[in-house]
Amino acid sequence: MRVRTKRTIPVVALALLVSALWLAPARAAAEVIDRIIATVNGRIILQSDWDEALCYEALLTNRTLAQFTDDDRRAVLDRLIDQELLHEQMKSADFLHATDAEAAARVADARKQYPQAASSEAWQTLLAKYHLTEKDLLTRVRQQIDVMRLVDARLRPAVEIDSKSIEAYYRDQFVPKLKQSGASEVPLADVSAKIRELLTEEKVSELLVSWLQTLRSEGQVRIPGVTPSANDPGVQSQ
Repeated sequence: MRVRTKRTIPVVALALLVSALWLAPARAAAEVIDRIIATVNGRIILQSDWDEALCYEALLTNRTLAQFTDDDRRAVLDRLIDQELLHEQMKSADFLHATDAEAAARVADARKQYPQAASSEAWQTLLAKYHLTEKDLLTRVRQQIDVMRLVDARLRPAVEIDSKSIEAYYRDQFVPKLKQSGASEVPLADVSAKIRELLTEEKVSELLVSWLQTLRSEGQVRIPGVTPSANDPGVQSQ
């Protein structure tokens, strides 16, 4: 049985890696009047930013925009806000930013999830269906990588996983799942490193949630017409 690790960034789906950039979506022939839907420490988020983020997430999850519920749409807006809060932190952070080549490699790997878009023409047609271009996608992926590296640089050094935690996970979760699947037993020594990485990723995700809550509470996030909840003191209605 393999221990799989995955980055869980609640903005993001880093996966989600769902990241939000500040790009204008494709416009119809008629002129579209944009509007402000939120401000984050004085920086505005436009309706067009939200629309494009929805298109991007629809592509990643293989859904149509009509399938997004009101809660889904609000979750995408929340990730846009979180993205902007983290974007501000990049100014003072020291990490290696993603290159165009790294972003292109990620996009090429993502294309494998869409067998119906194997050819370049079919791929462009698929992107156009979601009002996206390859340039849009590359920019989003590049900034997604930057967010992951920012989080790692800021939070990972504070995470320490001791041997007792690894043994507890092996005993209480790994072995029971192994037996349930009918697989042969795997010695702790063979999976210790992977379990450590899994627990590290989980802890980083927990720290990220706390960090974002702090950034919201200390910042000025305003969403016109939205009443802030008790769990989100940084959001203010207008």
